[in-house]
Amino acid sequence: MSFLRFAARRLAEMAATLAAASFVIFGAMYLAPGSPASFLLAGRSASPEALATVNAQYHLDDPFLLQYLRWAGQILHGDFGRSITYRTDVSRLLADRLPATLLLVVMALVLVVALGLLLGWIGAVRGGRTDSTILVTTTVAVGTPSFVAAVLLQGLFAVNLGWFPTGGTGDGLGSMLWHLTLPALALALYLIGMLARVTRAAMVDVLGQEHVTVARSRGVTDHHVIRRHVFRNALGTVLTTGGLIVSTLLVCTVLVETAFSVGGIGQLLELSTTTKDFPTVQAISLIMVGLFMAVNLVVDLLHPLVDPRVTLGAREATG
Repeated sequence: MSFLRFAARRLAEMAATLAAASFVIFGAMYLAPGSPASFLLAGRSASPEALATVNAQYHLDDPFLLQYLRWAGQILHGDFGRSITYRTDVSRLLADRLPATLLLVVMALVLVVALGLLLGWIGAVRGGRTDSTILVTTTVAVGTPSFVAAVLLQGLFAVNLGWFPTGGTGDGLGSMLWHLTLPALALALYLIGMLARVTRAAMVDVLGQEHVTVARSRGVTDHHVIRRHVFRNALGTVLTTGGLIVSTLLVCTVLVETAFSVGGIGQLLELSTTTKDFPTVQAISLIMVGLFMAVNLVVDLLHPLVDPRVTLGAREATG
């Protein structure tokens, strides 16, 4: 019951935060220079009749609060409005482009978790020259922005060697996986280095604790000690970075998708921002905020299961 109460409270908090975020996202349109109507008309001079038509079509003459409530009500029914640039429903645009972005993020996340945990484990356990090599490698990875990694990987493996496509998403699952390999690696490189360093630091800290020394003195094998005592206790610290990892992946998809011409929502957000396509920008921004909050909710719920020393709600109390 305590778990259900905690989950219900976090869901309520998430809904309230998402509502506040939606208000900010919608209101940001009015902070841009000029009026929304001038953007809709693309700077062209228009007659009063044409301007009145635009204002009526997009309800720009209504009070701000009424516009927001109408927009929020439409979203609750799955209607994100109509794209100004593409002249079609935003929901259809998102449905066409979201699968590529989700596949890219999942591929990058798999690389981050697999390589980040592995490198952190090896560095903490092996020590010595191996640890130093991993530290240098991960430092370089952390210091390489995603767009720089995208340009370097594209130039080396796609243009010079021709091993991978230079861009696009391909047709079919197999082709999509092949086309998204380099973008996923470019997206994951920074986070692999970050997670490896976090994992290594957490495991090194646990290795120096008394219960590990006692377990070894009782003849418990190193493999058992590392797996059951060190890595499991360090996993709670690693898990807390989950929200940061996913949020970074979502933000950096804009840069990586643009570099590789991936037809996902990241590239759509970049194009829509350039063309002042407010409904599309608002919808994508709200979806990204919702995904980030959902990941943090999952992390909060999983943390006590991974680390028994953590009680439900402890993160909020200490944060």
